[in-house]
Amino acid sequence: MLLPIFAYGQPVLKKVAKDIDKDYPDLLTLIENMWDTMYNAKGVGLAAPQIGLSIRLFLIDTIQMMEEGKEEEGVKKAFINAQILEEEGDEWNYEEGCLSIPKLTGDVSRKEQVTIKYFDENFNEHTETFDGIHARVIQHEYDHIEGVLFTEKLKPIKKRMIKRKLEAIKKGNVDAEYRLKFVL
Repeated sequence: MLLPIFAYGQPVLKKVAKDIDKDYPDLLTLIENMWDTMYNAKGVGLAAPQIGLSIRLFLIDTIQMMEEGKEEEGVKKAFINAQILEEEGDEWNYEEGCLSIPKLTGDVSRKEQVTIKYFDENFNEHTETFDGIHARVIQHEYDHIEGVLFTEKLKPIKKRMIKRKLEAIKKGNVDAEYRLKFVL
């Protein structure tokens, strides 16, 4: 089932999300609906706050970002109750966007490697290290469960340049190819 994506300005996007346990109601169905919603919106990641749930759950799929023939190097996973243990390496800039902030992008500087502890959808615990684009997507989605949007990591001049566009999104004045839920 496709779920509406909460647009910039929704209070849930600014909250630190809460842990869940293996008895969270209909967890596997929720995750399946999140995959469907993410793919429908042509995203590479989606966090529960983006669908209005302040819980520590996010998905990533970088397989679709890999060059042809290198798809096996991609990562497709659900992360539950994730905790970043370490961010290492040089900082590098990359143009990021967000399904909750359609048609806006900006260069964000992030560390090249992340070590994260999380549970998968079967509540098996993992501690893994990711690098490159995989680390970046994880860091972006992790920020969502911490109540942080990529726009907060932009340089001050870029923040000023997009202020009007963000206000327009907040008021529902944006077109997207997927269903958005705006502040009323």
